Amino acid sequence: MSLRFPTPPCAASNAPSPLSATGRPVGWGVVSTGRIANTVTGDLALLQDSVLHAVSSRDAQRAAAFAEEHGFATSFGDDAQRTGLQALLAEPEVEAVYIATPHGQHFEVAHQALTAGKHVLCEKSLTINAAEALELVELARSRGLFLMEAVWTRFLPAVHRALELVDSGELGDIAWVRADLGFPAPYDPSWRLWDPAAGGGALLDLAVYPLTWALGCLGFPATVQAVGHLNDDGVDTQESLTLGYASGAQAQLLCSLTGAGPREAVVSGSKGWLRTSGPLNNPTSFQVTPLDGEPRTVSFEPVGRNYVYELREATRCIQQGLTQSPTMSWADSVDTMRLLDGVRNQLGVSYLNDTTV
Repeated sequence: MSLRFPTPPCAASNAPSPLSATGRPVGWGVVSTGRIANTVTGDLALLQDSVLHAVSSRDAQRAAAFAEEHGFATSFGDDAQRTGLQALLAEPEVEAVYIATPHGQHFEVAHQALTAGKHVLCEKSLTINAAEALELVELARSRGLFLMEAVWTRFLPAVHRALELVDSGELGDIAWVRADLGFPAPYDPSWRLWDPAAGGGALLDLAVYPLTWALGCLGFPATVQAVGHLNDDGVDTQESLTLGYASGAQAQLLCSLTGAGPREAVVSGSKGWLRTSGPLNNPTSFQVTPLDGEPRTVSFEPVGRNYVYELREATRCIQQGLTQSPTMSWADSVDTMRLLDGVRNQLGVSYLNDTTV
């Protein structure tokens, strides 16, 4: 067997702290000042070779407050001459851009950034659909620029130790993977989670995390069956996916904006099984239960909020002139969007972006 996505250097068992510099300083711009931007930027500031240069928002006051809180050199908001994004992209000190806008804006913002010659780290989902993702990949390829979808779970040491254990054969042949992620999100049509124009719904916001465990253990499936529920706005509130594989293995994944759950991944094999502790998107430990031995727990201490691992990998790739990370490849991002397109087709979910690319 071989790992479905390679372990990044920062997550290797003998790796130095992911906060340690891996090369020259990289100047960053951050697009958006929302919750995830605030959290990830806090970790970005911890990297020894990151330079927080500029942040943009439509609201100049919010951008200025965000810049002061995190120590950016400058900030930009929309004005009569240009948008805050345009001003940020015009800054020569900004070499790389982290995009934290709602899903529906990812394609437009990333396209502008790549066109301006900036490297891009974009929050998941990379885009709304596979057509958008493929266009961004081709643009990055033509410009020789780095582009990566920010699926932070892919870079965590706990996840890679678990996948290395699966790959070693200790659990035997993998028969099934079960993974769930959900929480009751109060309905608010103006909130991005419930806004169709923003790409709202459980699928684009949550599915990538259970999928990480299925793809890491079994790869992309031969078949996908989906059932779910849509509200009156056409937003998917919950879905379950069954992935089928030629080996006979299956993965059962559930995402929900209406109910809470254990938020865990379980991997079952012919010789034993493992279960994550803590949310499956950011596990702090996992338990291994072999059929012929004693159960054991493998634990990990977080570094910052644990976003530092994806940020370290993006920084390393930019410093080394790579256009994509082996751990979160362009092909995986496009294929994931194709899988999600197929799920949306089964559920009857559509977005405005589907008709504009």
